[in-house]
This record gives sequence, C-alpha cells and structure tokens, in this order.
Amino acid sequence: MRTFIDSMRKQGRVEDIEEPCSTIYEAPRMASRTDKILFFHDLDGHRGVMNLLGNRGALAAALGLEERDLVRHLAAATYNGRVVDVGECEGGVPVDLSRIPVMKHYPGDAGRYFTAGVVFSCSGGIENASIHRMMVLDDRRVVARLVEGRHTHTLLKEALTAGERLPVAVTVGTHPLVTFATSTRVPEGKELAYAAELLGGEIAVRRCANGVRVPDAEIVLEGYIGADMASEGPFVDITGTYDPVRQQPVIEFTRMYCKEDPIYHGILPAGDEHKLLMGAPYEPKIYRAVGEVTTVRNVLLTKGGAGYLHAVVQIRKNTNGDAKNAIMAAFAAHTSLKHVVVVDEDIDIYDPHDVEYAIATRVRGDTDIMIIPGVRGSSLDPMRLGDGTNVKVGVDATIVMGREDELKRAEWL
Repeated sequence: MRTFIDSMRKQGRVEDIEEPCSTIYEAPRMASRTDKILFFHDLDGHRGVMNLLGNRGALAAALGLEERDLVRHLAAATYNGRVVDVGECEGGVPVDLSRIPVMKHYPGDAGRYFTAGVVFSCSGGIENASIHRMMVLDDRRVVARLVEGRHTHTLLKEALTAGERLPVAVTVGTHPLVTFATSTRVPEGKELAYAAELLGGEIAVRRCANGVRVPDAEIVLEGYIGADMASEGPFVDITGTYDPVRQQPVIEFTRMYCKEDPIYHGILPAGDEHKLLMGAPYEPKIYRAVGEVTTVRNVLLTKGGAGYLHAVVQIRKNTNGDAKNAIMAAFAAHTSLKHVVVVDEDIDIYDPHDVEYAIATRVRGDTDIMIIPGVRGSSLDPMRLGDGTNVKVGVDATIVMGREDELKRAEWL
C-alpha cells in the first residue's frame, strides 16, 4: 500500500493533511468532499489514509491501464495468480484495538467501525477473503456484519456445527488491488489467486498462528469467530441510509501484528471508494454475461445509483431484440441490480447527460421499458419489500435498427 500511495503522490493524486484531525466525524467529513486520496499525518496521533480507490482513475492507475480499458481487462481474468508462502507472521503482540485510529463516521452510527478490514478465514482447507464492516465492542472484540449465505457466514456455520470456532485474520492497509480482489465474487477460494493476478502474477503470504494466511498489510488482527452474538448497527450503508440493528457474530482477537508507524485505511460509508468497491467488481461479470447474448462494448455501475443498483450497458446491436436480452443478462449477472439502461455505441456511458439524452430520444414507454415485479432485490435497497423482493426495470434506449440515419446526431466536420 505504501508503494501505491507514493506512486499516486508523484502523480498529484494525494492530498497530505498535516494538521491534527479527529477520527470522530472530522476525517470522514473531509473524505466526503473529494475523491482524491487523503493522507492524514496526525489522525488522533496516528497515520491514516482514505479514498485510496476513490475514483476509477485510481483503480486504472493501480492496474497500469487507461480507464476505458478497465472493464474489458477485468472481464478477462482467469483467477490463476501464484500465491507464495514466505513464512510465519512475526512480531505479534497482545491485541489492543485502542491503539488503532478506528473512526466513527456519522452521528447516528452505533460506534467506531472498521470499514476497510479484509477478513481472511479458513475452514476445512477452504480459504476465503472478504470485507466486512466491524463495530468495536472493546479493546479485544468487534461485532461483524456477516451477510447470510455469503462465504464467511457459510464457513462460520460449518465450523460451529463441527463444534469449533472459525479462525480469522483481519488485515487493514493492504495494497488496493488486494482490497479490490477481496471485494469481488470469485470462484471459491480464489481471492488470493485473483489478487496475485491483478498484481502481475504473484503474491506473497504469511501464516498466522491460527493457520490463516494473509498478504502484506499495515495491521493484522488474529482471532476467532465463535457462537457469541451482539447488536450491530445502526450503520450507514451504500445508499447513505442507516442499516437496522441486527444480532451479529462477535470476533475475538488474540494477537496483532503492526508495521512500524502503521497507516490505517478507512473507507467512508456511502462514499466514492465504498461505491467503487461495491460496484466495479460486478461490471466485468455483467460484461461477460451480456457478451453471451450480443456484442457488448462497456458497462458502468453509476455513482448516482449508489455504485450498486443502477447499470448502464453499452452494446452494438445485431438484432432488434438484443437490448432486451442484454437487460435480462445484466439482471442475472448481478441480482442486486435494480435498474438497467442499455445504450448504443455513440452514447458516452460515463456522461449522465448523454445517457439521459438516449432515454429522451430513443425510448418509447409502451415498447422499450421492461418491468419485472416480484423478484429478488438488494437487501441494501430501502424500497425492498419485507420478503426481500422488489421490482426491476430495464430501459432499452437503443435506436431501432433501420432508423439509424434518421436518428443520427449531427457532428462537426
């Protein structure tokens, strides 16, 4: 992560905050006002960073790509990077979470939350890595939001059924491509291999005392998830609204490993980095799915759609039914998606005005809008019904084939 920050500073993408800054509201408020990387030199006496992947340019820079090539590049992933064991974690000390500048982001939050902690776990020889928000309970324990049915929750259930605790290691301050990889739905156990692929082919890992393997990080917290539960929330999630209070599993940490003068990474809930990490990993998945039914050009999960609920899909039509097939493919690839707009190649999907133009000039409400009621929606959508279902809407904003010359936009010579 330090190498990445240094490279971004040379590109003018880092704003150094030299004056003292509070972990309670102040640093999060500053991060909400910009998508530049903010490097705090005195975050309640510690160092910290926010907006590490605050925009697509930062992600492209981490991958050495142009922004326009991001989705196509990610869609070609094979999850076959090399994971190299380089030894054991060394220099651990008894855990003390008070030594870490964990932030409280909004006045209505229940407490201080880790938001960029990657939870690495292992059970039955199967590894997993994913980001979970974690509310600090005391100097040794946090309560983590584990979404039911997701891999960490499944591994925990299996461990508890076997009468065991689930060993975990939480890393804070990894290379942003590791963070991105662990935010992505990949084949089972392939998070580290995917991170290695994104990093150029290889990643080094060390083994904690509880057997869990972790990559390089500023902070590593080693511990276990058992049967204990605690209240978690309220907490602001991707839509900028408060998630309700739930009973969630408690993680008890036993040891911690820190680099000298560690840099804490915090993600602003509902901020630009949160939206990118939630949505951008689904873009290549949608890209591949749409590519099975028509010629796909690009995919974007929009910032205005909370980075997660709204997609714009750019295609080249081969038949008049292609746009509607693309809509259905997108919904199948990302089941939390709520609204999809499909546009032609001449529409700039990164320009919301251009997308609106396509809707205004190429859509007939009686023929080009698909309404699909009673389907599974996102648990993060405030408009979901009590049973978790919602209504999905697809908009075919493409030109009807045969009318291209009639609807072609004027251009300067």
